[in-house]
Amino acid sequence: MHRLSPNALGALFMSLSMLGFASNDVVMKTVSGGMELFQMVFLRGIAAVLLIFALAAWQRALRPRITRRTALILALRIIGETAGAYLFLRALFAMPIANATAILQVMPLAVTLGAAAVFGERLGARRLGAIAAGFAGMLIIVRPGTEGFDMNALWAVGAVVFLVVRDLSTRALPPELPSAFVTLCTALGMLALGAVGTAAQGWTPPPAGAPLFLVLAAVLVLGGYYFGVLSMRAGDVAAAAPFRYTILLWAMLFGALVFGELPDAPSLFGAAVVVAAGVYTFRRERALARAGHVAAAELGGAAATAADGRGGATPPPPPPIHDETPPRPRG
Repeated sequence: MHRLSPNALGALFMSLSMLGFASNDVVMKTVSGGMELFQMVFLRGIAAVLLIFALAAWQRALRPRITRRTALILALRIIGETAGAYLFLRALFAMPIANATAILQVMPLAVTLGAAAVFGERLGARRLGAIAAGFAGMLIIVRPGTEGFDMNALWAVGAVVFLVVRDLSTRALPPELPSAFVTLCTALGMLALGAVGTAAQGWTPPPAGAPLFLVLAAVLVLGGYYFGVLSMRAGDVAAAAPFRYTILLWAMLFGALVFGELPDAPSLFGAAVVVAAGVYTFRRERALARAGHVAAAELGGAAATAADGRGGATPPPPPPIHDETPPRPRG
């Protein structure tokens, strides 16, 4: 039996990560028929906090040093995560799972656009065009002003806005802040949201077996994060990242098998446009990053040659650049 290459492993782990997230959505949507949303968030939050607390304690990440600026950024991230998750669940419970998932896939494009606005990152005409195409694909799915328009799709669009705030806040966090601590703070924020909402709505006895399903949902979410980290560490990020869109395939499969939901032709076309735009944008960013590394290496080599010509010692060659170096996990 042949062993999988690092890139193949990365793609497999990313697909498993997306399977975990899609399975969580299925569990939450299934349980939603007999429970209030806030109560579900609260019960799932208890399980998530306990699991993440154990992970953070094992990693000794419970008491990092935090400045006031870091605390404010972390608070903004928690707001983005909790609001985005709440809005997405509202969309998920009220519309086909594949459509809600497809709208959410425009988020990487929105993050790229937001990074240009907030951090001053430059965007060329090609990436701007791809971002515009991705948003056009989202509009095809949402179909505002037509007979096929579903008001519930606006919940998913709102989720994209807040999740972009989450991701941009994450990028602004110091890299030495442990990811497990960031995740724990976010889980506590979700638990607080569920507790406040449940207190306002009142407690209703959950259906038999529902708490166990919500514990399963928490485990599936953590499994999604875990395999996502493994994917980033297994091989070239550029080879694994496009497989994040397999969540659309899982969502369509589960929607058809579990809920009897079949996406129509416009939704499928819009989803294909969003995926194509996202894959192109990511590959373009990787190509620009490689070009920057090569230019820096060539500039360093020219400087070394000039120094050697003046009688200086020739410095050792720069270390090789590995494209598979993973980014810091996003909590």
